Amino acid sequence: MIDPRAIVDPGARIAANVEIGPFSIIGPDVEIGEGTVIGPHVIVRGPTTIGKNNRIFQFSSIGEECQDKKYAGEPTTLVIGDNNVIREACTFHRGTVQDNGTTIVGSNNLFMVNVHVAHDAVIGDNCILANDTNVAGHVKIGDWAILGGATQVHQFCLIGAHSMCGAGTVVLKDIPAYVMALGYPATPHGINSEGLKRRGFSKESIMLIRSAYKTLYRQGLTLAEALEVLVPQAEQDDGVRQLVESLQAASRGIIR
Repeated sequence: MIDPRAIVDPGARIAANVEIGPFSIIGPDVEIGEGTVIGPHVIVRGPTTIGKNNRIFQFSSIGEECQDKKYAGEPTTLVIGDNNVIREACTFHRGTVQDNGTTIVGSNNLFMVNVHVAHDAVIGDNCILANDTNVAGHVKIGDWAILGGATQVHQFCLIGAHSMCGAGTVVLKDIPAYVMALGYPATPHGINSEGLKRRGFSKESIMLIRSAYKTLYRQGLTLAEALEVLVPQAEQDDGVRQLVESLQAASRGIIR
């Protein structure tokens, strides 16, 4: 299952049924789980852990040291979950000691061509990052988020679960859960109601989330004032609770 033209360091831990294509290089301190397929011309450097049943396509660079000028060769890590598809020419970098030292990618995500995931980013599960999307350092992306092609995310930004960025969006502030964003800089354009329907949210919950969005964006309230209204509502509905939690976690201020 390992092409003889690949170079695999003896210190790498490779499950028995992993495929590694020609001219790929797997360094020491790399662990690759069962069923993962590494295409040709892929470089994986450690310390990096890759879970089960991932597909990594040609010319991707996984686990390289980060581009942060403060990085001084510390043994930071990259951790990738299961069932991810990482298409051609993606770059995923390890973390820095100035954060928690680890870049984390969840499971069941799709990273299209030429996506960059920088140091210390944390990406949840079931996300889609389309072609040429760039995620800067320390960014956090919630489950089921969708970033359209060429989305650019500023460092330390939070992108909430079930949110959606249109193609070419430049994210300079935090995007609350469920919110659809578009533009440079990103501005809110309602909630991702169609996505919520597909994921099994009830009509009642979607109505409550839409009402919470109106409280947040259409009543002229500050974030603190909106939270005074929304926190009691969060106790009645898990959907609103997730929105409130994303607002409480916002550190750069939300998009307006």
